[in-house]
Amino acid sequence: MRRVLGHGSFLRFYLLLGLALCVVFFIALGGRSFIEQIRREDYREQLAALPMSLMTQQLASSPVAEREAMLARFSERLGMQLSLKRIESVGLNYFEQARIERGTVLVAEEPWRLRQRIPNDEWMLEATFAVWSERQWQGSMVLLGEWLASMPHEARADAIASLDAGSWPLVLLSTPPSDLTPEQQFQLAQGGVLTRLVSDKLSLMLLYRVPGDNQWLQAGPTSRGDTLPVNLHLPLLVGLMVVLSLIIYLIMRSIEARMARLELAATRIASGRLETRVKVESGDFLGRLGMAFNGMANQVQSLLRGQQEMIRAVSHELRTPVARIRFAVQMVEDMTDQPAIRRQLQGIDADISELDELVDEILTYARLGGESINGVELEMALVECRAMAERVIDTLSPLHQSLSLTLDGSAEVELYAEPRYLQRALQNLVSNACRYGKSQVVIRLWDEPHLVRIDIEDDGPGIPPEARSDIFKPFARLDDSRARSSGGYGLGLSIVQKIMAGHGGSVTVDTSPTLGGARFTLLIPRRELPV
Repeated sequence: MRRVLGHGSFLRFYLLLGLALCVVFFIALGGRSFIEQIRREDYREQLAALPMSLMTQQLASSPVAEREAMLARFSERLGMQLSLKRIESVGLNYFEQARIERGTVLVAEEPWRLRQRIPNDEWMLEATFAVWSERQWQGSMVLLGEWLASMPHEARADAIASLDAGSWPLVLLSTPPSDLTPEQQFQLAQGGVLTRLVSDKLSLMLLYRVPGDNQWLQAGPTSRGDTLPVNLHLPLLVGLMVVLSLIIYLIMRSIEARMARLELAATRIASGRLETRVKVESGDFLGRLGMAFNGMANQVQSLLRGQQEMIRAVSHELRTPVARIRFAVQMVEDMTDQPAIRRQLQGIDADISELDELVDEILTYARLGGESINGVELEMALVECRAMAERVIDTLSPLHQSLSLTLDGSAEVELYAEPRYLQRALQNLVSNACRYGKSQVVIRLWDEPHLVRIDIEDDGPGIPPEARSDIFKPFARLDDSRARSSGGYGLGLSIVQKIMAGHGGSVTVDTSPTLGGARFTLLIPRRELPV
């Protein structure tokens, strides 16, 4: 069964991993296609920037009446159909409107259509043509040369700088390049546009002589746009990271939630709720861990239940022979008058009483669950702590007449708790203090906002700091004797600790600041009264 579940969990894991990889692959593919589309659009816009910027600049600086003639001349040079349209009549969407407002060239293919706003105007220039060819390049150089020829030399550099050259960087040369052939020089002298190939960059460069002047206009070399810019790579990388992070987060969130449930179950079992089990949802490694955890809890619960049943059974079985022995001792005591024999019989009777009390302590400890009181159904009631302490003093004072048992704290302190077990815990601690105290034992009550504190102090030898954590263990003692007069049976403090755990409180021990002996402190949290 485990082997089948293991293969199934691995299969699901690999399916999930494959699905995640497919999602990342398709997102990367879509992102790559999206970036390529943006790059193509950017390349077309850079290619069309020079002629459109040149025409809109000249139209912006010309009177409205002359624009029709200028459009006819531009159209003849560039082989385009040109028209002016109002921006609000074109019907642009939000993104196209935003790009037009920024002065960007809108490019559409099949057929080619270029649109750009005239600077500081409500009109937009629209150019349409069938295919982009050398005519548009050469026409742009001729129009640019004619425009520069119409202005002084000192204004030409600023005029070139005002244009959006796009992928055609513009430079004015005072002398032509020295590597021109005679045929190329003759072509420039005749007013032609020379197209050159830059071998190291494998890109084009245009050269044209400004009409009637000894200046040459160079455009290029053009940028081919082969490499993706960082601002296009970044969205793809960020998208992949976000998707991978989301997938990892979802997987880890599921694992963390199941581990939290496992931790909660372990905490409950550690607090004594041995019936707690983990819900097994699948057969993966966490499911197998949950099944192993449940098996461990079953085994622990079975062992503790068997141990408690054995302790109860042995304790109950001991009562019958103890009772028979006590009956026989009483019969023998009634049949003899010899003082020596009666003293021995009285000693035997004292030992039987001690054994009977030990059986009672063991039964009480077993009834409290051995390791926790949580398995015991507590019958909570309102307890008046001062009256409870007075009852304990009245019970123990006749047994310890040489000691002074006093109660400090006049105010009444009420607490919602289990009366019988709480009084048993207090009586065990006071009995322990009476056993080791020299002359005085004091019970102090403290009424605090969220809990009730009860201190039991004595003037005895105290408890060494290194032994304070061990005295609450079952059958733990500070001396080697087993006589009641020197330390009881070693279960009293363990019972106190279990009772406090059942009330959600605690018991601690330190040194009494007033009497110098030991000080045991009970901390019992307040509980809301039931409605």
